[in-house]
Amino acid sequence: MIPIAWTLTLSSTLLAVGIFGLLAQRSALRILVSVELVLNAANINFVAFANIRGQSQGLVFTLFVIALAAAEAAVGLAILLHAYRHVRSVDVNKMTLLRW
Repeated sequence: MIPIAWTLTLSSTLLAVGIFGLLAQRSALRILVSVELVLNAANINFVAFANIRGQSQGLVFTLFVIALAAAEAAVGLAILLHAYRHVRSVDVNKMTLLRW
């Protein structure tokens, strides 16, 4: 059995890297990957605490979060491809399609 401190350390590290990526990156692809890291950090917490408590609600909730992440990635990549066709860049500072 893996100690809970190790899983919480891994989860907090993934969360920190994901938040840093959200704040520091300019590329929309890297921002999408950072969102996935944040969601995976939450999934690790759900699974770790579900195993500690011996209940399956955390595992079921993890499946819902994985489905949400897959939908988010599909919609995000579709929006990114559409924006790339108009701007010819994935730099979020150059994408001003929604500005007046």
